[in-house]
Amino acid sequence: MVARFSNDAILDQLRSGSAHFELVSSPVRSISESNSIVNVNTMQLFENRRSHWFFATIGSPLSAAPSSVDKKVEHYSVRKVAGDGRCMFRALVKGMAVNKGINLTPLREREDADELRTAVKEVICEDKKEQRMYKDAVIAITVDEPLHRYCQRIGRSDFWGGESELLVLSKLCHQPIIVYIPQTELKGGGRGFIPIAEYGAEYYKPSGKTKPRKAVRLLYSGSNHYDLLV
Repeated sequence: MVARFSNDAILDQLRSGSAHFELVSSPVRSISESNSIVNVNTMQLFENRRSHWFFATIGSPLSAAPSSVDKKVEHYSVRKVAGDGRCMFRALVKGMAVNKGINLTPLREREDADELRTAVKEVICEDKKEQRMYKDAVIAITVDEPLHRYCQRIGRSDFWGGESELLVLSKLCHQPIIVYIPQTELKGGGRGFIPIAEYGAEYYKPSGKTKPRKAVRLLYSGSNHYDLLV
């Protein structure tokens, strides 16, 4: 049976050691996809707060010995992103610019972030033909709210982007995206980062007119905020 808990409740259990992350050999795919829920033998906790998905497995506290978590820890620098409701969009445009060796002005970053938001609205809310190409995103949206309500909200500047928008933008921009959490979210955690989800993995390699792309690495650090990892 799947139980639903708030993000804060899950993080409290992770900190106390009453829950721990069950990591697989590669970052977890979007769990809005029909066959992508991670298979574990113990109870899974799932949470969707405006399309942000996490999972944890009830089990014994993490031991002092090296664990599967330690093996998945990666190390990057954090580039802070303004928390103005555009943080996910800002982090993504900033990351794509960094990969191209481009420095964005604050104004350009904001404008490009709003363009990404608008692009998602257009394919999901304004073009039925385009919408059919993003079924996974539509499923993720409608699990949480009716599509018409989502379409009313996404145009607002304080709309928070997350799972649904990453599903769209990875495909729309032909961009691999990896989402991480801080290692400090785990009991006894260090200074690294743990990958929890990946989108657009098919764009690492060139295909036809599409050039190979470097991943943009986003840090989800709680309170529905995203920063950039470089």
